[in-house]
Amino acid sequence: MVKQNHLLIFILTVGVFGILNTEMGVIGLLPSIADHFNVSVSQAGLLVSIFALGVAVSGPILPLLFSGMNRKKAMLLVLGIFVLGNIVSLFATNFTILLISRIIPAFFHPIYCSLAFTVAASSVSKEEAPKAVSKVFIGVSAGMVAGVPIASFIESAVSYEMAMAFFAIVNAIVFIATLIFVPSMPVEERLSYGTQLSVLKKPIIWLSIMTVILLNSAVFGVYSYLAEYLKTVTNMAPNTISLTLFIFGGANIIGNIVAGKLLTHSATKSVVSFPLLLSAVYIILFFAGQFAVPVAIITLIWGILAGGIMANINQYLIASSAPEAPDFANGLFISSCNVGTTLGATVGGIFISEMGTQYVVFVGILSLILGLITILLRNYMFTPRQQLSR
Repeated sequence: MVKQNHLLIFILTVGVFGILNTEMGVIGLLPSIADHFNVSVSQAGLLVSIFALGVAVSGPILPLLFSGMNRKKAMLLVLGIFVLGNIVSLFATNFTILLISRIIPAFFHPIYCSLAFTVAASSVSKEEAPKAVSKVFIGVSAGMVAGVPIASFIESAVSYEMAMAFFAIVNAIVFIATLIFVPSMPVEERLSYGTQLSVLKKPIIWLSIMTVILLNSAVFGVYSYLAEYLKTVTNMAPNTISLTLFIFGGANIIGNIVAGKLLTHSATKSVVSFPLLLSAVYIILFFAGQFAVPVAIITLIWGILAGGIMANINQYLIASSAPEAPDFANGLFISSCNVGTTLGATVGGIFISEMGTQYVVFVGILSLILGLITILLRNYMFTPRQQLSR
């Protein structure tokens, strides 16, 4: 039974990696996609922002609608759609087809991710649930950041087409593993739609959603264009860009571990300190962006802070606001993150078009200032004890 649980959690972790990798992996390919389809880099950025918008729209809705479906069947459905979408992306002959092939899977993204957290938690004892969910979060982090340098490396070492095929291969492997090794999981007991939706009456949930949107915008408004920034501002070679993206990815996973431990000891301080430190990092990046070695060091620190914010801190903000409806809270968390990604990537594209690539850092700084205001307001209005009761 223990081995079965370990295998299940491993499959879920790789599955979440495949889903998030499809969403975020194209970030490292944006300059090549722009060249391949003869569009601007800011237009290519629509592949990130439109996908994220699809996830944001469906995040609170589809996990609710699919909450009564056998969980194995729901996961296979989503994985199958992602495999097909990835194959169409690989053979897309124009930019419009590429966009459509990413929009359709985007709507199904929240179903798999929400189920992955729920299934991981329910597969072990109540005491072990946080640990199981944190393992799945490694897949989230790896998909969000490690997929970017992996895809970028495959592209520079082999080809653009092989980098796109990588997304399809990962999802196909997880589909087969789920089909063979994951047991049937019919839903025995579920909360009514009304019970889950009632959490939206709480003011803290809306303040938390706003905070998560701003914090994710702060990270992805800059990170979405990191490959372009390193190419045009820092003048890095393609292989060095891949290495720098790997540094960010590895640091992100470290950030997850660090933030997870800090949140258990002092949640309020951690939620404030991470965005404050990230603001300082962005200011340094703006002034030192032309120098490769400082940028590499800054990227390491940035990755640690961004890793803690994107998963642990954002999830804590939403989960602590609606502990009575964890499935719905997962959907809101995923949706809020993706609204933030859409906002950040869109505004980042505007800054690049109007002012130049170097000024994309301002998107992060402005988002963090607004995010810190909502965090302080949230902390002022609600103590941790009140968050659990209201």
